[in-house]
Amino acid sequence: MDVIRLALQATVDCPSCLGLLTSLKPIAVSGDDALITQLTGLCIQLGAADPDVCAGVVQGAGPVLAQDLRQINTTGPTAEKLCAALMGVCVSKVVTPFTVQFPKPAPAHPRVFKSRGRTPFRVVHLSDVHIDREYTPGSEANCTKPICCRDFADSPMTPTLPAGPNGNSNCDSPVPLADSMLEAVERLNPKFSIFTGDASFPLLSLLPQETSTRFIMRWFYSCSPMFSDTSPVNLFARSTSNTANNSQWVFDIQSAGWERWIKESAAAQVDHDSGSYAALVSGTNLRIIAVNTQYWYEQNFWLYDSDVVQPDPNGIIAFMVDQLQAAEDAGERVWVIGHIPIGGGDLLSNYYDQVLQRYKNTIVGQFFGHTHGDQFSIAYSNYSQQTAQTAVGAALIAPALTPNSGNPAFKVYDIDPDTFEVMDSSIFFSGCRLTILPAKWSLYYSARETYGPLVGLAPSAPLSPAFWHNLTQVFETNETAFQMYNTFISRGGAVSACDAACKNTTICDLRALRAENNCNVPTPGFSLRRRDGGASHESDACEGTGISRVMSNMMSALGQ
Repeated sequence: MDVIRLALQATVDCPSCLGLLTSLKPIAVSGDDALITQLTGLCIQLGAADPDVCAGVVQGAGPVLAQDLRQINTTGPTAEKLCAALMGVCVSKVVTPFTVQFPKPAPAHPRVFKSRGRTPFRVVHLSDVHIDREYTPGSEANCTKPICCRDFADSPMTPTLPAGPNGNSNCDSPVPLADSMLEAVERLNPKFSIFTGDASFPLLSLLPQETSTRFIMRWFYSCSPMFSDTSPVNLFARSTSNTANNSQWVFDIQSAGWERWIKESAAAQVDHDSGSYAALVSGTNLRIIAVNTQYWYEQNFWLYDSDVVQPDPNGIIAFMVDQLQAAEDAGERVWVIGHIPIGGGDLLSNYYDQVLQRYKNTIVGQFFGHTHGDQFSIAYSNYSQQTAQTAVGAALIAPALTPNSGNPAFKVYDIDPDTFEVMDSSIFFSGCRLTILPAKWSLYYSARETYGPLVGLAPSAPLSPAFWHNLTQVFETNETAFQMYNTFISRGGAVSACDAACKNTTICDLRALRAENNCNVPTPGFSLRRRDGGASHESDACEGTGISRVMSNMMSALGQ
C-alpha cells in the first residue's frame, strides 16, 4: 500500500503516471485480489470516499485494471491512453492513422429527398433516466455518498435535507418520477420513441446488474414503439480480450426485451453484434442504426488490455458501414442513435467522421445522450472552414430525466415524413422539487420558435446542420441568446456561469462533432471534467462515480 501511496503522490504528469502503472503492475501480476485489496485500503485510509463506496468502486473496476496492467507495456502507447483515462495526463488528440474501408464509392448523383409539405410526425427522445429503485422519500438528500436519497446503514436518524417525492439534485430518479414521464410521453402520442441509454445507476455494486437491467426492460414495456441503444455500464470487454466477455448477458437480455419493438432480425443483431443493431421504422423509408458507443469510450477500461492497436473494437464501425451501404442501395434515410456524443472529449471519433462524410447524403439524423444537457454538435466537410455551407451533419443531444444535472426533461421532435429531417425540437420538463404527485410536465421551449427568428429560418425549412451553424454565429455576437442557451442546457435547474472564455470554448465544442476539433483542455488528476457548454459538457453524474474519481480523490487527499 505504501508503494501505491508514494507512486500516486508523485503522479503529476505523463512520465510519473507511467511510473505509477509500473509500480502497480507487480501487484496486478500477483492477482486481482491483491490490487483490489491495496487500492481499497488506500482509498479508505485516505478518506477518498466512504468505505462502502471505496469497496464497491474498486471491486468493480479492479479486475479490469489488473488485467490491463498484466497485458501491456506500462511505458508504451496503450499505457499512455490508460493514464489519460485514469488520471487525466498523457492526453493527446493525435489520431492513430486508420482508413475506413467502404464497399462502394459515393454515388455521383445521390438520391434527393424532397418534402411534400405534409404534416410532420412526432418522435420522443429519452435519455439518462437513472431510475433508482432504492430511492426513499424522506431519506437524507445531503449525504457523503456519490448519490443520496437512500436508507444507508450510516444515514442520520434525522435527515438534514429530506428527499422529496419527485427527486433531488443530489439523487437519481425515483420510480414515480419516471412513471410520470412515461405518462407524459403517452399523452403526446408519438409515432415512436428513441432511448439513448443510461437507465440505471448501479451504486456501490449493491444491485445485481442483471436484475436492474430486467427491471428497466419491464419499465419500458409501457412505452410507445421504442428504439434504444446499449449503455448499462462502462466495462464492455472486446471480443479480442483475453477473458470471457462479461457483457454478453446484457446483450442476451436486451435482445429478448427489445424484440417486440425492433423485430427478430434486429434483436439478433443486438445479441451478436455487441449491442448494435439496425431496424426499419414500420411504414417508412427510415432506418435506425443504434451503435454501442461504449466500445469507443475512454472510461471503458477494457480498451487498454492490449498493445496491439485495434481501431474498430468489436467491428462497430464495420457494422455501421454495412448498414449504411444497404440503406443507400435501398434508397433509405438513416438516423444514427447512441449513448455518448461522438464529439465528446472522452470519445475518439475520427473514424466515425469518415463514415459520416461518406454517407452524408444518407444520414439525416444523429441522436445521443450521456451529457445530461440539452445540446447539439455540428460536423463539417472541412473543419478548417466551418461555415453553413460546409456543415454536413448535426447531432442532437437529449437532456436527462435524473434530477442530478438540472430539471428532469425529454425532447420531442417534429419530423418531416418525406425527408425525415427535424422540423422542430422541443423540450418538455418537470420541476423536480415539487412536493405533489405525480410530477407535472410542460413545454419548456421550442427550438423553432425560440431560435428560428434569430437566424431567419424560413417557415418550411428544417433544423438543418446549416441552421445549427448559423445559430452558433448568433451566439458569438448576441450575448442574450448565448446565455439563454446556457440556461437551456440544464433546463434552468443547474445553470453554471459562463464568461467570455467559457463561451468561446462552448461555441468551439458546438462545432466539433469530430472530437479532435473540440476545445477540451484536460485537468490532470481526473479525466471526466465538467465543462460548461458544448457537446462535451461532462461530469461523472452520467456513468456514476468510478475508479477515475476515486483516484482523483486519493490524489487530492495526498495534496496533489
